[in-house]
Amino acid sequence: MDKGFVFVSVDYRLMPAVDMGTIVRDVAQSFRWMEDHMSEYGGDPHRVFVGGHSAGAQLAALLCTDEHYLKEQGVSFDVLKGCMPVDGDTYYVPAVVAVEELRWKVHGMTPPKVNHRNEFGDTDEHLREFSAADHVASGKGIPPFLLIHITANPDTAAQAFRLGAVLKDAGTPATIFSARDVTHDQVNDRLGQNDDPGTKAMDQFLGRVMGK
Repeated sequence: MDKGFVFVSVDYRLMPAVDMGTIVRDVAQSFRWMEDHMSEYGGDPHRVFVGGHSAGAQLAALLCTDEHYLKEQGVSFDVLKGCMPVDGDTYYVPAVVAVEELRWKVHGMTPPKVNHRNEFGDTDEHLREFSAADHVASGKGIPPFLLIHITANPDTAAQAFRLGAVLKDAGTPATIFSARDVTHDQVNDRLGQNDDPGTKAMDQFLGRVMGK
């Protein structure tokens, strides 16, 4: 769709080659490059929306709530106009870890070698460090959020609810959109299609924010 936006897709290194902190900084460095070069492609580096799907949703939310990653790159929250995470399950990592570890215990399951605790860190401090919900506070310049999640996954639904509630409590506008009858992959793959409800929610969000 031609909506007058320039779309920039970024990549980052993956675990286990690097740790979580390095991944977030990879994204922040990409953001810095975008800020330096966006005007060359007809974009406005002072009016930026950040989004991502799945693990990218967690990274987008963290980048827009924990200001120190962008500050390391010399970028202020002032350039952020909105954040649009799609079906992320780790906006508040301690809850994810508690749920999966209780599931293993109740059902007598052996924990997999790769799990949220060893991805994000063994201590509660590490789990909270990478939780967007724990970095929300009033007066920081956190942009409005559109949190899209699928109804079929109670974990991503609960995470969207948690982050949305924390944002609203801090005075940051937050809209939660529940996508029905789609899978985790489909909710992302269908974004941009004219008849897609998630796309319509995104268009409305962009219109509200840009209309200010």
